[in-house]
Amino acid sequence: MNQNHPSALLFSALIFTVAGTATAAPSIPTYDFKIVHSYPHDAQAFTQGLLYRDGFLYESTGLNGKSTIRKVQLETGKVLQSRDIPPQYFGEGLTDWNDTLVSITWRSQTGFVFDLNTFEPKNDFAYPGEGWGLAQNGKELVLSDGSSTLRFLDPKTFLEVRRVKVTADGIAVDQLNELEVVGDEIFANIWQTNTIARIDQKTGKIIGWIDLGKLYAEAGKGPAADNVLNGIAYDAAKKRLFVTGKLWPRLYEIRLVPRK
Repeated sequence: MNQNHPSALLFSALIFTVAGTATAAPSIPTYDFKIVHSYPHDAQAFTQGLLYRDGFLYESTGLNGKSTIRKVQLETGKVLQSRDIPPQYFGEGLTDWNDTLVSITWRSQTGFVFDLNTFEPKNDFAYPGEGWGLAQNGKELVLSDGSSTLRFLDPKTFLEVRRVKVTADGIAVDQLNELEVVGDEIFANIWQTNTIARIDQKTGKIIGWIDLGKLYAEAGKGPAADNVLNGIAYDAAKKRLFVTGKLWPRLYEIRLVPRK
């Protein structure tokens, strides 16, 4: 392993940086991956949120003045539909709820609800603190804010109904970013790393690490912060897992492989 590569920070002897402290986590299994398919992805998209629905990808992008929500054709990467977020907002996570798309912003404490088909705005809402990732589990919205806490929100009122602390062997894990619900788990990108955490959504315990460090070279990207892995989508019907990164020219369908 190249010790200058970001994966070395997390997976050299399974050392994980938790809240700024290097801590051994040998009891949590690590997963590698195999690429099933590779698809084009807009290399100008500063990906913040990603989801799969009805045969299409829906994606949110960030940066003030460049934030969007968009509908994307999986096979070609073509943007079929797009709407700008007002330029004063830095767009973050995105999820769907019934016939709407719900997006959040970084530091503005403001979220937006859009019609799924027309992208016309329907509502906005407020929440305290920062907004990073957003997902839904069929009953609640799940929001990350960069801390080790995941908040669960009522999708009608957007009020918090519960929260869990995310831990690895009892140690809090922060920098939770883009989220995706996969079965009973929440998959979360750990910001500025190559890692996805597999989180038990009831207990907050991390039950697996997914090491995607090798995707950087595959995507032709280096370890710069702007190129960080971000974007997880899951096709529950066909059990397909998709991942990409900020400003990456490719999006990947991957299959997880337990590390021996």
